[in-house]
Amino acid sequence: MKKLINDPNHVVNDMLEGMIAAYQNRLRRLPGTNVIVRNDAPVKGKVGIVSGGGSGHEPAHAGYVGKGMLDAAVCGEVFTSPTPDQVLEAIKAVNSGNGVLLIIKNYTGDVMNFEMAAELAEAEGIRVAKVIVNDDVAVEDSTFTTGRRGIAGTVFVHKIAGALAERGASLEEVEAAAKKVVQNVRSMGMALTPCTVPAAGKPGFELGENEIEVGIGIHGEPGIEKTMIKTADEIAETLLNKIFDDMKLEKGDRVAVMINGLGATPLMELYIVNKKVSEMLEEKQIHVYETFVGEYMTSLEMAGCSISLLKLDDSLIELLDAPADTIALKK
Repeated sequence: MKKLINDPNHVVNDMLEGMIAAYQNRLRRLPGTNVIVRNDAPVKGKVGIVSGGGSGHEPAHAGYVGKGMLDAAVCGEVFTSPTPDQVLEAIKAVNSGNGVLLIIKNYTGDVMNFEMAAELAEAEGIRVAKVIVNDDVAVEDSTFTTGRRGIAGTVFVHKIAGALAERGASLEEVEAAAKKVVQNVRSMGMALTPCTVPAAGKPGFELGENEIEVGIGIHGEPGIEKTMIKTADEIAETLLNKIFDDMKLEKGDRVAVMINGLGATPLMELYIVNKKVSEMLEEKQIHVYETFVGEYMTSLEMAGCSISLLKLDDSLIELLDAPADTIALKK
C-alpha cells in the first residue's frame, strides 16, 4: 500500500486538521469531534443543514460546508458511519431555533445513526427533519443498504436545500425542496480499479487487468456485473441507459448533469464520458441546463466515474443557480 499518510489509524483526524489549517477563516472543528461547521454557525433565522457519512469521499461532505450549502458535516472514519453523539453535536451547533434538516445517504449505518441523533435532538427541544437520498439506480438493495444507495446525486440535494435555507425558508419548505430533488435525481457508477482503505492496507475487491465493475457503490460494493473493459462511449451508454429506464425523461425536459470522478480518473477521461452523455441527451432532445464535471463524491483512489441526472423545473433552476461559497463548489 502506497499512501501519503502518517498512521492508518489517524487519517481522518490528520485530514480534518489539515483542512481547518487551510480554511480557518471559514470553517471550524467542534472540539473533541469530527464535525466541521461554518464559522458563522448557527446563522440567526436560518434552518441548519447537516450531512455527512464515512470519510474517503472527499470533497464530500466537509467540502460543501459554507454559505448556500451545508452548515455542518459529520465525518466518520473511512467508509464508516459517524456516531449518533457526533451527529447530535452537529445538530446543536447549527440550530438557531429554526430547526435542522439532516441529509442522509441511504446506507444502513448512516440512516440508523442520524435518526438516533435526531431523536436525541428532539428530546432536547430541537426540531429536526430528515431526507434520505437513494439516487443509485444500479441495484435495488446492496451490501450496506435496504433500498437504493445514496451516491453523487446527494450533492444536488445539498445545493438545492442549502440555497433555500439560506433565503430564510422554513424547515418544512426546505425539507420539501430536498425531497423533490431526491425524487428527481438518478445516478449510476462504475469502477476501473478498486480502492484501498488505509486501515485495511489492501484493495477492497479484485478486478483483473482488463476487467471493470458496472453499477458499483462508492465503497466498492458489487454492482450489476463484472465485465471486460469497454470504450468510454460504451460505458456511458450502459450507465445512462439504465438511468433513462428509471427516469422516464421526455422530449423538452431540462436536466443538470454531473460526471463525477471516483478519485483516480483524469478530467480528460471524464470529459470524454460527458461527450457521449451530451450526445445521447441531445438525441432525445433533452436540454442540458448545466453540467458539472469533476470530483464531487469520490471513493478514495478508485478509478471510474458516476453519472447523475437531475430533472429540473423553474424552481429548482432558481435554487441551483443561487450563490454558494464552499471549498468544493462555488456559484
